[in-house]
Amino acid sequence: MPSQLSGVYDDKEYSRSQEYTRAYTRFGLFQIVFDSTVLLLFWFSGGFGWLDLLVRGYGFGSIETGLLYFGALTVAGGMLSLPFDLYGTFVIEERFGFNRTTFRLFVLDRLKGMLLGAILGIPLLSAILWFFGAAGGSAWLYCWLFSTVFLLIVQFIAPTWIMPWFNKFTPLPDGELKAAISKYAESVRFAFKDVFVMDASKRSSKANAFFTGFGRNKRIALFDTLVQDQTVPEVVCILAHEIGHYKKNHVPAMMILSVAHTGFLFWLMSHFLNNRKLTEAFFVDEPSIYTGLLFFGMLYEPVSFLLSIATNVLSRRNELQADRFAVDTLGEPEHMASALKKLHVKNLSNLTPHPFFVFLNYSHPPLLQRIKAIRVPIVSKSINANA
Repeated sequence: MPSQLSGVYDDKEYSRSQEYTRAYTRFGLFQIVFDSTVLLLFWFSGGFGWLDLLVRGYGFGSIETGLLYFGALTVAGGMLSLPFDLYGTFVIEERFGFNRTTFRLFVLDRLKGMLLGAILGIPLLSAILWFFGAAGGSAWLYCWLFSTVFLLIVQFIAPTWIMPWFNKFTPLPDGELKAAISKYAESVRFAFKDVFVMDASKRSSKANAFFTGFGRNKRIALFDTLVQDQTVPEVVCILAHEIGHYKKNHVPAMMILSVAHTGFLFWLMSHFLNNRKLTEAFFVDEPSIYTGLLFFGMLYEPVSFLLSIATNVLSRRNELQADRFAVDTLGEPEHMASALKKLHVKNLSNLTPHPFFVFLNYSHPPLLQRIKAIRVPIVSKSINANA
């Protein structure tokens, strides 16, 4: 056990955290092998071509046929992943004392997710199929503009219209915690509508907090498990970290990066949609926009992974900056360190991930790196509060 965490973890809990990491690593590797095997069998047995002939046989237009094609693959993928979701929730999470999800809630979550996916996905996919079928060489540009507007609308309505489908958000009641939060927010000139407590405990005992939305709809949400387990100064530190993301313009910067990536993706995609060699590689006889979208997505996956490495580097930098903002404006590095330690202990997080694995996959720096950065001497509060 790292010496910095002595007194936080005992040997038994530290062993549990390692076993939790091992259990999910093995489970994840098995799922990757299973998914890859199913994909290759479906691919090289001509499954993509067979499904294309099947949906074309209904005689619908190109957009409706494309929706059927993607819908069938989505449903099939959901059915294949269902046993893994059940095992992860009701076996692994249950074994380590995290799971509080009932089977009824599990089913409701999946049904709501499917409905939400249809409500959001069908209009977006229909528009993309229509633009690529009707707008010629400028189709990628129209798809980019439409997708950007669509994304902004979803981001704006998510806190008040989408997220309450799955969780109950209750305004933080008056008391010591709310008074401390209000005092801090005023000190850094952060205007907010309210801080909400989310009933995360109905699914898991894990704790967290997050920032979402923008403009008047921006929302800070604290898991009820977080409020229960942390002291008032520690919760304020975590909230200060979330405010730090806002003050440092991390949210709009990441959104701009996402929009730029989407534009590049559509531009590149436009050069592949009618490529007959790509279609033939998946044993499909007749090229179409919808199969081109799917096959390009599969072809692009390695590029997407490489780009995600760069995104994760930026995300880890942002997390350290938000930590720094919280420490500099509160002047309480030990409370911040204590809050992070409790979160990692509560969630049985891996405390010693391999640096190369962190480089490839982590969006947040490991705990020990964050604690080391937090304990760097504090700079002027006034400078950071106005950043």
